[in-house]
Amino acid sequence: MYRIIRPHSYQKKEPKFFKKHPDLINQYTKTLKMLSLNPGHCALRLHEIKQKNCHSVSINMQYRILLTLKLLDNGDIVLINLGDHDIYKH
Repeated sequence: MYRIIRPHSYQKKEPKFFKKHPDLINQYTKTLKMLSLNPGHCALRLHEIKQKNCHSVSINMQYRILLTLKLLDNGDIVLINLGDHDIYKH
């Protein structure tokens, strides 16, 4: 099992996201559980975002979680941001 790390900067973003999208809480929880068990699971649609030097997984077809994979070092997955495709621009 991989360890999911939510830095303080990420923790501040979660409540704002869920205030706008309360219907995604269950899917988000399932996504994080699957990520901790198998980051390569096809349902997550894990892919590299080269311009951001990070990866992305899907909550659903519209919303994503940006993350840093440190699987080779210590198995940590550090969450960076969440939102729609606009998070790739910032």
